[in-house]
Amino acid sequence: MSGTHERAGVALSSLDSPVLDGDPATKGDLVDYLDAVADRMLPVLARRPLTVTRVRPGQEPFVQKNLPKYTPDWVESTTIRSQTGREVRYALCDDRRTLLWFANQRAVEYHPGLFTVDDHAATQLVLDLDPPEGAGFEAVVAVAHLVREALGTLRGAVKTSGSKGVHIVVPLVPTGWEDAAAATRALAARAAALDPTIATTAFVKEEREGKVFVDSTRSGGATVVAAYSPRVRPGLPVSFPLEWSELDSASPGDFTIATAPALLADRPTWTALLPEPQTLPADVVAEGHEIPVARVQAMHEGKRRKREARRQR
Repeated sequence: MSGTHERAGVALSSLDSPVLDGDPATKGDLVDYLDAVADRMLPVLARRPLTVTRVRPGQEPFVQKNLPKYTPDWVESTTIRSQTGREVRYALCDDRRTLLWFANQRAVEYHPGLFTVDDHAATQLVLDLDPPEGAGFEAVVAVAHLVREALGTLRGAVKTSGSKGVHIVVPLVPTGWEDAAAATRALAARAAALDPTIATTAFVKEEREGKVFVDSTRSGGATVVAAYSPRVRPGLPVSFPLEWSELDSASPGDFTIATAPALLADRPTWTALLPEPQTLPADVVAEGHEIPVARVQAMHEGKRRKREARRQR
């Protein structure tokens, strides 16, 4: 497929080039996959500021938040001021043409924000489960069930991360950033407390003791990889939505850009699997406000250890 081709008004080039060095999947395979799942994936991305991970031939993957100057004028965008005061022009990937343009730019991963530009408040609560080195997927599955129990009256949907982990997503009515972040910390702590022999909220890897990390830091300006998004991994696995009843028998390696389109036939979409937006229970929010932010706590602990090490010299 050498030369230039066109699809939905987007010029596509170098379709026979590999996406990743040493991997058989081509840029054409990536384009075809994203086009095949566009109807499912676009509602996941719609109206959410988009960060992508791109891969250029012979280069390391890189994260792109700010749209490049050569972006077509028909790509919708929104400008958001970062915590450092820098203005960032994010894409809004609301249509097939924009998705195909990103595919032609060799954008492999799609990470939407946890809010829409229409709400300016948290509309999703996400718990990201990260297994320890060498653990099988069953370890993550066991902790996912703990999270589901810890949710109590809240309901969430589950998907593979496209790597080794799992994401549990709870849709929210538009909720203040601080309350949403607090509730995420509280639910992570409750899940880990149900079985501290297999789950932990320790932010520092060295303190996890071979347990699954229940990550509560996906809040505020954080992103989470979209359902159906490929990942920059050998074989280009994808983040695949599952029903809770399927989780125990699932294997993340089964879901790739080559296999997912056929597996998705007759399955409910991610947006159909997501419950209706919910209000956070007051006790969960209050409990979370008493729990330190993981990154901040880790930073202070790191400084304390450095001071202690200096004293012992």
